[in-house]
Amino acid sequence: MLSRRVFMRNGAFALVSLGFAPSFLARTAYAQDRTRHAKRLIAIFQRGAVDGLSVVVPFGDDEYYRARPTIAVARPKSGEAGAIDLDGFFGFNPRMQPLKTFWDNRALAIVHACGSPDTTRSHFDAQDYMESATPGVKSTADGWLNRYLQVRPSAPGNHAPGYGGEATPFRAVSLTQQLPRMLQGVAPALAMNQISQFGIRGGQTAGASFEAQYAAAADRVLNGTGRETFDAIRMLKDTNPASYQPDNGAEYPRTPFGQALKQIGQLAKADVGLEVAFADVGGWDTHVNQGASQGQLANRLGDFGNSLAALVTDLGSRMADTVILTMSEFGRAVGENGNRGTDHGHGNAMMVIGGGVRGGKVFGAWPGLAPEKRYEGRDLAVTTDFRDVFGEIVVRHLGVSDPRPIFPGYAINPARFPGLFA
Repeated sequence: MLSRRVFMRNGAFALVSLGFAPSFLARTAYAQDRTRHAKRLIAIFQRGAVDGLSVVVPFGDDEYYRARPTIAVARPKSGEAGAIDLDGFFGFNPRMQPLKTFWDNRALAIVHACGSPDTTRSHFDAQDYMESATPGVKSTADGWLNRYLQVRPSAPGNHAPGYGGEATPFRAVSLTQQLPRMLQGVAPALAMNQISQFGIRGGQTAGASFEAQYAAAADRVLNGTGRETFDAIRMLKDTNPASYQPDNGAEYPRTPFGQALKQIGQLAKADVGLEVAFADVGGWDTHVNQGASQGQLANRLGDFGNSLAALVTDLGSRMADTVILTMSEFGRAVGENGNRGTDHGHGNAMMVIGGGVRGGKVFGAWPGLAPEKRYEGRDLAVTTDFRDVFGEIVVRHLGVSDPRPIFPGYAINPARFPGLFA
């Protein structure tokens, strides 16, 4: 069995660092039986630094309203513009209404005042630090999810029939044009932004050239393997999202983010061995005219909330073994600026949705928004290191007994876990 490192780009798909024999892809795609019940993680990155203070609103802290005279989300019971009360102190932005059901069902938890110990307010650096899980260290070679893939054998029950203990090529998939920093590393991972274009075209394309090289190979094993690989790619292309019917009445927004999550749902339900999925969504850098329950931020949250709700609804019973984690590189300043927006901040809010989650609760110590309580006098302070959220998911959901190789330079201690899982 030939094993190669393959890198291909063709239109809207990419196979990145796939260290497996191509026939393995064929056997996976042709598998008729399906397996389930493996633990799965879906990571969602809100790029641009979302304002967690107006997503999960601390309406019980009067300083929030003093600091934001024109853009604060109104308190609950203020009509349609008011926050959705979660626990008497925190509330959802009203555009997050689609997720309230999961809060009520105790499938959704929040970690507030969460973030990085690093002081940077650079989008690039902060995203890099969160995706590598090594704050302040720019030289880290791989992402934390790739290190998870390196140290954790493919989860039992997540192998296509006939593959024994081997992971499938679809173990880690990013619905993006390029492989995110979080999944970069030596472990195999795949990036594509459209399943419907995960394939080859006629003519002198990169894909056709690659197929021709296999067809021309002198080695009969290699030649046969190449044919199987491209047959498998064509078969996977037949799972076009245009013909995909979500379950349970789920309706995905017809936005890039909504369609990315739809394809994650499709792959998860195709039972091709998906364990880790990634998607991102931008547009959160609201320096000017941020708005509250209406406006720039609210519009982005409408897409975000509706898309997440559709994915959870679509996956249905599969959510018992799935966790969805949302993150952003840092939050926004407590006070609004002169342009009725917010500048780069520090602490933020993460959401965790799924099986085993102790939902219906906001975790993390609330530091308060009074000026003397703010980080550097201006931002929400961080009381939960984001690596403790990642670490708890890795240990208590994904089942890694020794997370040290995943978080170099940081001692993962269950005593610091937020308590997201029982």
